[in-house]
Amino acid sequence: MTQIVVTGAAGFIGSNIIKGLNARGIDNIIAVDDLTQGDKFRNLADLKIADYLDVDAFYERFAQGAFGTAGRVEAVFHEGACSDTMEADGKYMMSNNYGLTWQLVQACQQQGTRLLYASSAATYGGSSTFREDPAFEGPLNVYGYSKLLLDQKLRRELGAGFAGAKQQVAGFRYFNVYGPREQHKGHMASVAFHQFNQFSKEGKVKLFGSYGGYAAGEQLRDFVFVDDVVAVKLWFFDHPQKSGLFNLGSGRAQPFNDVACSVVNAFRRRAGDAPLNLADAIEIGLVEYMPFPDALKGKYQCYTQADLGALRRAGCQHPFADVQTGVSHYIDWLSSQV
Repeated sequence: MTQIVVTGAAGFIGSNIIKGLNARGIDNIIAVDDLTQGDKFRNLADLKIADYLDVDAFYERFAQGAFGTAGRVEAVFHEGACSDTMEADGKYMMSNNYGLTWQLVQACQQQGTRLLYASSAATYGGSSTFREDPAFEGPLNVYGYSKLLLDQKLRRELGAGFAGAKQQVAGFRYFNVYGPREQHKGHMASVAFHQFNQFSKEGKVKLFGSYGGYAAGEQLRDFVFVDDVVAVKLWFFDHPQKSGLFNLGSGRAQPFNDVACSVVNAFRRRAGDAPLNLADAIEIGLVEYMPFPDALKGKYQCYTQADLGALRRAGCQHPFADVQTGVSHYIDWLSSQV
């Protein structure tokens, strides 16, 4: 029986991928992670896996063929990484996000294992065009660079569209993913998660004020619900002939104000109250603004919107939820966990 490996398995997207595989009846899964942050175990507790390995034991063992004959591991969903965009230790970031991933690429190609790995929209930096093309890439931090360098290495070694890969290699540039199982991420959790907690404690949500030529709360991001991310990843799992680098966002830029209104109105719906528009929510103090933090100036993407052209040309036609729909589902899930 073949196996599937999920790295970063106890993390946000990794655990949701396992949930998606389990829903298909697939549980011969090797979960790889670092549980130094012990409460991450909660993301695995309700899932079915065959084995767990610490990250420090996995990469070298996999490269040495410790998991059986060639092709024994059918696919690796590689979600393990340092995803803290504020991390300043470049040596640590490059070792985790570039070095280990390149080692994994080589091992997968040698062993006949497909690789579906996490890249990031941070590779685009302050660009206003978000297409999988070097002309539009310019990361603003070492996290974005660590992801970009791996993408560049694969282009160099495997060619355009990773056409030279012996086995499927597909990279996914995540935009602003939100949804269940991100509670361990602290300050890196989504704005929807933080606003759920703010509203629960204070009866209001807070957003950054004006910055970068955008009015308060009007900075635009491509927010993508984690269920949609999993659906796309599983589509590629079902289509092993599809390799390349793909944006994974909704293809729709929406302002942070939309997230705030969606959070407020999800709470109001649950309380039996009528929805409010933004102006009314501000007027009665349910949405507030705070000064844009100095620490983020010059390092902040004020606008992102995934160009889904490559994804659609590959044949993936999955429809993505808008903020209003996804956030409403998410608030219901978070409320059920309290």
